[in-house]
Amino acid sequence: MLLGAGALAGSVALGGRRASAQAKLGAPNLIKPGTLIMSINPTLPPLQFVNDKGELQGMRVELGNEIAKVLGLTPEYVRIEFAAMVPGLAAKRWDMINTGIFWTEERSKLMYMVPYERAAVSFLVSRGNPLGVAKWQDLAGKAVGVELGGIEERRTREVDAMLKKEGLAGLDVRTFNNFAEAFQALRAGQVQAATSIDATAMYWQGRGDFTRAIAGLFPQTATFAFADKTLALAVVDALNGLKKSGFYDALFDRYGVLKIEGDSFKIDGPGPA
Repeated sequence: MLLGAGALAGSVALGGRRASAQAKLGAPNLIKPGTLIMSINPTLPPLQFVNDKGELQGMRVELGNEIAKVLGLTPEYVRIEFAAMVPGLAAKRWDMINTGIFWTEERSKLMYMVPYERAAVSFLVSRGNPLGVAKWQDLAGKAVGVELGGIEERRTREVDAMLKKEGLAGLDVRTFNNFAEAFQALRAGQVQAATSIDATAMYWQGRGDFTRAIAGLFPQTATFAFADKTLALAVVDALNGLKKSGFYDALFDRYGVLKIEGDSFKIDGPGPA
């Protein structure tokens, strides 16, 4: 399902310079003329979620919209499960993955990845933490819910291996189509913990739904991802402008999200062969 985020036209001056990528972008760099189509799974508040009116909200949505504005393009979103995002990018169903996809060497060879965010993994438990989970060893023997196919699943399975290496009972890892389903399973008592990134765990704890029992595990880099290198470089240029103008820092500070290390953005990895 395609959901437009509103027309945003014209080049925009940022940090004393004007974005020049607009004139370069067209066929074959974009799937749809004048439009930046982004895939997203809006189940991770406050970074990406749907409000009570059915509108896409969150830090990553705001950043994606601003990038499109700089490029003189209309942002358009495809709401899709994470597991379908990389195949869909390769099949040219969207121009860009905007879901905080974590950088790995393997992925960096499949697509052009542009780091823009730092994130770590948390484990949520039932409100009040009745099981007294305080460290990853306390998860031994627990059923843990996680979204299928993402780095969170990989990290959850790493904790499983770490537990077994210490002679403890492993995890019962239960995968779901998206984080919303995993959180609902925790709410219903079908699992005893759920994996998410730190910012999302803080959001749910702040709402009083769950308790963030463990935080800060496996800190790593989240990225935008592209199949087209010209588009990726245009987004790099837009991000550098947003950094210079102060928009990037202000946005991340408002959401309490960790910024990338360094003062500039770039493609990290070789991209497709």
